[in-house]
Amino acid sequence: MCSDLRRLLGSEHVHEPPHDSPYNRDASRRRGVEGRADAVVLPASAEEVAAVLRWCYDNDVPIVARGGGTGLTGGAVATEGGVVCSLERLREVRALEPALWRLEVEAGVSTRHVQRLARENGLMFAPDPGAAEQSQIGGNAATNAGGPHALKYGVTGSWVAGLETALAPGELVQLGGWARKDVAGYDLKSLLVGSEGTLGIITAVRLGLLPAPETAIALVVFLRTRAEGCEAMLDVLAAGVQPSALDFADGETLQMVAGSYPGSVPPEAGFALLAEVDGTRAEAHAQRAALVEVLSDAAIAIEEPAEPPALWRWRDGFNGVVTGVRGGKVSEDVVFPVERLAEGLERFDEIGARHGLRSCAWGHGGEGNVHATVLVDPASEPELDAAEAAAEELFALTVSLGGSITGEHGVGWLKRGRLASQWDTRALELHELIKAAFDPKGLLNPGKKLAR
Repeated sequence: MCSDLRRLLGSEHVHEPPHDSPYNRDASRRRGVEGRADAVVLPASAEEVAAVLRWCYDNDVPIVARGGGTGLTGGAVATEGGVVCSLERLREVRALEPALWRLEVEAGVSTRHVQRLARENGLMFAPDPGAAEQSQIGGNAATNAGGPHALKYGVTGSWVAGLETALAPGELVQLGGWARKDVAGYDLKSLLVGSEGTLGIITAVRLGLLPAPETAIALVVFLRTRAEGCEAMLDVLAAGVQPSALDFADGETLQMVAGSYPGSVPPEAGFALLAEVDGTRAEAHAQRAALVEVLSDAAIAIEEPAEPPALWRWRDGFNGVVTGVRGGKVSEDVVFPVERLAEGLERFDEIGARHGLRSCAWGHGGEGNVHATVLVDPASEPELDAAEAAAEELFALTVSLGGSITGEHGVGWLKRGRLASQWDTRALELHELIKAAFDPKGLLNPGKKLAR
């Protein structure tokens, strides 16, 4: 295998990875997801990606596309062997046209670099999933990644105008483009966005950008109870205020992260909202005033950080701080209908208690997107088993309330087959037919994003 691939790419860009190679895992490793790749390839161009895919299809070898390895569901792990195709060398900025609000970059460009290029040209790219320095734009498109500002600006797919993609049996295809209106055919571009490498390998992304808002104002609103906090979020939406972000932290989370908060957390606070508004200076201040008016009656305190980025750095740190409390955690990305968020959080709390586990939750409250978490000792098999049992109950609860098993982390390996609990039978059949149409041999990221 490797000798053939070396003839395609050069010997220095094809490796036989040891078991403990970072290419055999992603951020789901702590959940026990390990790969067994037979080869790792690092192509330098889209044409080389297509050539590798062609070789894999000719030789019936599985191929798994890999971006920054920051995924949380095992989506970039070669669980069935084969070739890991790392896109880290595809870093070209193919086009940057600020006057037309657009940018085309190859799949290996980091999320942070895309954000930086936009900002330096008076524009914005709003999707902000975690690990922006490590995550890559191809992976963000492949998973349809989100983040706090998806409430106003949408997930990654909302910004994708077109894709260059290597499709089976090994050819480059352009999907979408720069035309601002195009309803000429089926939306194949959107099928690839969020497909997690199971339909094709994204090699370049065309992004539509927006003018950067003149200003952004952040508010942290502390409330006494979970019920009051969830009601306050509904009040914000009902009032017609359009925050760019409306995140939350429940009382347990707040206890754990309070020490790193760039301010003072009131001791009686049992819930916190992290809100941001943006626009022209006049628009942002009008939205801020509207938020304060809606929230002031229920709030214990409302703080306005002088530097909004500091607030979001604190928010980005929740995952590490919570993990450090007991050395491990099991966290599931689920979505409740926003009007049933309070019920979902309360019942998740009951699930954790029933399994003898400390639980907490935070997430993107304006969308009902929750990172529902239980703390564990990673060396305790009984606790890990209890956490998995709690997760099963959580998924059942989510579906029963009309929600989704994933909002932004994808299906990958860990949530394979769970769509069957959420979708009608005919929808599942169509999901499988689409997979078969794009990948008749089933070699593209096999075992991932399975419907049932």
